[in-house]
Amino acid sequence: MQSGEVSGKRLALLALAALGVVYGDIGTSPLYAMKEVFAGNHPIPVTEANVYGSLSLFFWALIIIVSVKYVSFIMRADNRGEGGIMALIALALHDVQHKPRQAKAVMIVGILGAAMFYGDGMVTPAISVLSAVEGLEVATPALKPVVIPVTLAVLFLLFYVQRHGTALVGSLFGPVMVVWFATLAALGLHNIVEHPGILVAIDPRFGLSFLFENRAMALLAMGNVVLAVTGAEALYADMGHFGRKPIQRAWFAFVLPALVLNYFGQGALILADAEAARNPFFFSAPDWALYPLVLLATVATVIASQAVISGAFSVTRQAMQLGFVPRMEVQHTSEREQGQIYLPAVNWGLMAAVMILVLGFRSSNNLAAAYGIAVTGDMVITSLLATVVVARAWGWGWWRAALLFGAFLSVELVFLAANILKIPDGGWFPLVAGVGVFVLMTTWKRGRQLLNERLKGERLELSLFLESLSASMPTRVAGTAVFLNADPNGVPHALLHNLMHNKVLHERVVLVSVQVFDVPYVPDIDRVEVKRLRENFWSVIVQFGFKDEPDLPLALSHCADVGLEFNPLDTSYFIGRETLIPRLDSEMAFWREKIFVAMFRNAGSATAFFRIPSNRVVELGTQVVL
Repeated sequence: MQSGEVSGKRLALLALAALGVVYGDIGTSPLYAMKEVFAGNHPIPVTEANVYGSLSLFFWALIIIVSVKYVSFIMRADNRGEGGIMALIALALHDVQHKPRQAKAVMIVGILGAAMFYGDGMVTPAISVLSAVEGLEVATPALKPVVIPVTLAVLFLLFYVQRHGTALVGSLFGPVMVVWFATLAALGLHNIVEHPGILVAIDPRFGLSFLFENRAMALLAMGNVVLAVTGAEALYADMGHFGRKPIQRAWFAFVLPALVLNYFGQGALILADAEAARNPFFFSAPDWALYPLVLLATVATVIASQAVISGAFSVTRQAMQLGFVPRMEVQHTSEREQGQIYLPAVNWGLMAAVMILVLGFRSSNNLAAAYGIAVTGDMVITSLLATVVVARAWGWGWWRAALLFGAFLSVELVFLAANILKIPDGGWFPLVAGVGVFVLMTTWKRGRQLLNERLKGERLELSLFLESLSASMPTRVAGTAVFLNADPNGVPHALLHNLMHNKVLHERVVLVSVQVFDVPYVPDIDRVEVKRLRENFWSVIVQFGFKDEPDLPLALSHCADVGLEFNPLDTSYFIGRETLIPRLDSEMAFWREKIFVAMFRNAGSATAFFRIPSNRVVELGTQVVL
């Protein structure tokens, strides 16, 4: 078999897998996007001009935002193959690292983008699953009372199974989504055949005419048009799992045609029967197919929600590595795939938020008001960060980069303005959630900086300490002591406390500093930098990427190549544990200090985070006034 055939088959398999993971969110938008335009909380009249104009806007939003911006340009801004908001932050920071003001601005904008991602992650499972289960109402209005309970039951099962991992279910995602997109295309074609003239809505003049002739109404409609492109950021975020080409191929060959056919089919149905605007997706199916379609839609929305939840786990771990959130428990659900992880705190917190949304809003119409502002905010922030990367890393210069992404921003800012109008109707929820996450992330980042400054002020120079040992050496005991050390040039507080209280040093002392770089992975050959010091002290710098698994004992095993071997049964790990005391008139507001202290107190232990055997750990505490 030719190598080209092998690579072609592999590309096809990856494209199939990408259908299940990457396109679940945007692929389930037909359930509610068109319905919201003509039957939402702010409906527009069902006229031929409005239907043609709305479809034109849907089509060109998919082309400009998804096909051109994300698939053709943003996916080229990869950090060694990895995508997503955290990878984009790392790239942008790398390009402005010697300019503090620009770096700070990039950091703030990037953290805000990550916070908006969480806001979006709360609404996506709620509106997707609820809109699918609402198909029961179309089949039999008598089933309306069971819609909310069934939705909550589906969502609970979805979050409950997260701890078991998604490896087994994941193998079914691709084929199920193939059936889903084929169904979208078939439903659309069925209605387009009845009204083939609807295809002329591809002409952008219909969309422009609609916008200029109905300015106030058009802005409200644009707030719903953005629902057609929700999930576009998943293409970039999941690039590291599948690569650029499979995602691009799946989009142009399968997903885009299916979406366009379905939206235009819904438009044709509405022109034929204005009453169908109440739920054009389910009304476009024959009566005998309604219950199977509800089941298929529910499974598809569960898959879409799964992708968002997995994305929240991944973004949280990356943010943890980059120092934006505290350490928390990370469980691995696959022995082969390190990317398959489960974070209990994120999972249950997300489930609580999603269920509150379902119980509070009670219909996909109401939830649609809450959907969009976080998505458009994230899109705008992605464009701003990408402008920095394209201007500096790609060498385009500021004018060319600004010209390109200014064109995208002109569309996205209209979407954002339209969604701002929906804030009183529910758009406040993801906004409040996003701002809350932003405050927590910036508070943690600033608090850690403040804590490091306090500890650095009490630091003892390592070189002076070693000189003092030569003059008066304490008793040495057998074994190896590993001290975690934030500053490679200073003496760890845990070492000083151990020496002060126990009056002994181990025969071999290893000072370990962990550094996380703005790259996804660090190769094993570069994992450790080892330096032998006097008095049988060793300095080891362990290097991780922001997607690496921070396994410290495994990393230290690489030291054997330079003569520093560790016997697990003869090695003790000493870790400092600070007790923080907030104070007034500090560099950080007192209320933020209180939040930081609470977060610090509830952060996961370094023992679990670095996968250190708990029976080999000694913790030594100290108090620090912020």
